Amino acid sequence: MKLILASNSPRRRELLAGLGYPYEVRVLDGIDESYPAELRGADVAAHISRAKANAYAQSMAPDELIITADTIVCLDEQVLGKPADEAEAMAMIRSLSGRTHQVYTGVTLTTKDAQRSFVSRSDVTFAVLTDEEIQHYVTHYRPMDKAGAYGIQEWIGYIGVERIDGSYFNVMGLPVQRLYRELKELGM
Repeated sequence: MKLILASNSPRRRELLAGLGYPYEVRVLDGIDESYPAELRGADVAAHISRAKANAYAQSMAPDELIITADTIVCLDEQVLGKPADEAEAMAMIRSLSGRTHQVYTGVTLTTKDAQRSFVSRSDVTFAVLTDEEIQHYVTHYRPMDKAGAYGIQEWIGYIGVERIDGSYFNVMGLPVQRLYRELKELGM
């Protein structure tokens, strides 16, 4: 099978490359990432990863396996998406400061004949951050393309993350250990 990563994320590309599988990137624009309001946490991530996969279904070849993923950050059952601007990014990080939140990544593996999904969860605890630290991060690292307004692999992760229960790579956007197991089960 030819492996296709359906993602614009440089972090997902880096992580998948780390598994050693040859793959190509294919990206479709305009995929609807909305979800029913009653969904929570893991169900949101799974729903969006399946919606992304379904958008590719008609254009895929019989020898392709497409990987789609979606990562969400939840605090008190509320999804923190990608911030619209610096003010929203500051507010999101401020809300995470001194607290534990959940990061869910839904992954869907799709072939012409089958589809399987899984969700990985990591609990991340942030230290109490000052407004100056938050402002420094938002100004210098521009986290507008990241769920929850932060990238754990960046400066804020170095100085702010006190504890992780679960996969670090899941928080980056792709639970590679679990993905590897799933791909092995599929004969990859």
